[in-house]
Order: sequence, then structure tokens, then C-alpha cells
Amino acid sequence: MLPDTSDKVAITQCCNAPQQPRLDIYEWKGLWLIEVAPVYESPVCLHLLMERNFSKMQIQIDSYWKFSFNLMMKLVFAFATAPLFTLQIHASVTIKDGKGYVFMGRSGTGKSTHSQLWINNIEGCSLLNDDNPVIRIGEDGVTRVYGTPWSGKTPCYRNLSVPVGAIVDLHQAKENAIKRLSAAEAYAAIYVSFTGIKFVKELADAYHATNLKLVTTVPFYDLNCLPNADAAFLCYKTVSQQ
Repeated sequence: MLPDTSDKVAITQCCNAPQQPRLDIYEWKGLWLIEVAPVYESPVCLHLLMERNFSKMQIQIDSYWKFSFNLMMKLVFAFATAPLFTLQIHASVTIKDGKGYVFMGRSGTGKSTHSQLWINNIEGCSLLNDDNPVIRIGEDGVTRVYGTPWSGKTPCYRNLSVPVGAIVDLHQAKENAIKRLSAAEAYAAIYVSFTGIKFVKELADAYHATNLKLVTTVPFYDLNCLPNADAAFLCYKTVSQQ
């Protein structure tokens, strides 16, 4: 059991949509306290009491054990690896010719659909992860994308990594069009797509360092697309030329 934290000080609340998990974030005696509910209006089911640098933590699960344990591992991983040039991002990743092509975008924009269009229409493609892959810039300067235990509704849990070929930000549109993004545009696109607490200075500094390296070493594109094979062919033809 965690200690009595009733005198905790509220910092912020995070919830992207009513049916998404809610994170209530507090400070307590120099520590971070995160309390999680499975959806916005639900009671708290998971408590994380953490050191300021996220090196140590205490955990208490009250209910929703499978959900709580899975989310706890996901959050702990994201926080602890932030200083290691690592990002856990909301994306779908397709492998082609030994490279990973990362498709980002807001929920409902068709990331999974676009990956499947590659797989169905372009020979030699396979899925690496369909929801929460990890990108890491190695000590050798190579940016790789990794499969993880978190793949959303698609059971794709591959213990595999490949170099990143390109990162593509998807948008639904009435016609297919693709363009290369500048470093500033790429930074804005990746900033809204990774898992992390961005108001904590130590974490924010780590995210900035990673993003800065990422947008200056990996090609980023913006793809306005329909859910059709032509979008996949256009994207593949453009990004595979790098």
C-alpha cells in the first residue's frame, strides 16, 4: 500500500477523449504522484508514486488489473527511457526492404488502414506494430523503430527493430498528395504524437533533444490521403527514394 497522500498538490489532468484513460498528476513531498482512471468519469484504479527523475517508484493497483498493469508498464517505460533518446509514439509501422515506415496521425485518420494498404498492394511489406512502437536514436547515430508489447487492437507483438526509412504524418483528404516537411514542421508533427509528460522539465528537455536529432536526421512527410491503393503507391514511391 502507498502512504497516505491526501495532502497531495494537484498539478494537471490529462485525458485526450472521454473514452480514453484519465491521468491525474500531483506533487507529494517532492515526489510525483500519478493516479489513473480507465476512462474520464471512472474512479482511479492505478497509483504511481515516483522519484523526480523516475528512477524509483511505488505502485498500487485498486482494480482493472490487466488494464492497470499494462498501462503502468507503458508509462514507466516511456518516462524511464526518455533520457536515452527514446520516444514511444502513437503510430503504425510497416516494414519494407529492411526499413520501417512510420505512419503517424490523430486517432481515426487511418494509420492502420494505410499500413494495411501497403501490405495488401506492395510486395514484401509486413507490419511491425500498429499502435505504440518505440523510436530510438542509437549511439551510432542510427534511428531505429522497435516493436513493443503495445499494439492497440491489432495483436502484433514483434521483438524486432529496423532502421527508420521515413516518418509520415497522415491526414484524411479528398485527394492524395504528399510533401516533404521542413525540420520545424516535422518537429510540430512529432511533438503531438509521442507518450510523455511534457510539463516536467527533465522530461521535456529529453524529449526536445530527441526530437531535434530526429527531425534533422530522418525524412518527414505530410500525406493527405484517401483510403485507397493509390495513396499507398504514392507514399511508397516518394518515401522509398530516400
